[in-house]
Amino acid sequence: MSKRTLHASIAAGAAGAAVLTAMVALAPASSAATASAQAQRPKCWATHYGPIPAGSTTANGDIFDNSKNTAATSLTRNPQLPFGTRVRVTNVANGKSLVVRINDRGTFKHTKAEPKCLDLTDGAFRRLGGSLNPDAGHIVVRQKVLK
Repeated sequence: MSKRTLHASIAAGAAGAAVLTAMVALAPASSAATASAQAQRPKCWATHYGPIPAGSTTANGDIFDNSKNTAATSLTRNPQLPFGTRVRVTNVANGKSLVVRINDRGTFKHTKAEPKCLDLTDGAFRRLGGSLNPDAGHIVVRQKVLK
């Protein structure tokens, strides 16, 4: 319902109250809506950079820091996430979550089973519960682009 329609309904008095009551009665509970939205977001693999030479730069020109909460986004992603985009990443296995900033581009390929979506710094990967030693290679995550 648009704002204009809602305002017209409210101005109509009793009819507006009935419409508003019906909207509230039909609205899902916030926790159920949040859980449903989380379940509908597709899963993907998040990998980690591994060893990077000191002084390396990312695609946007930042000096690479393997301990920061930053990530490369897959070149197969359509549309591409712009540099500076913040993404909430949640490890499906343990529920750990953090926000990363996109500052690099990856060349990893899309797979049908679990698409590869992010290449995290080793620090971010570890904070999400990924294991670098022995290297499990990836963790399954859900991601939400923040505004």
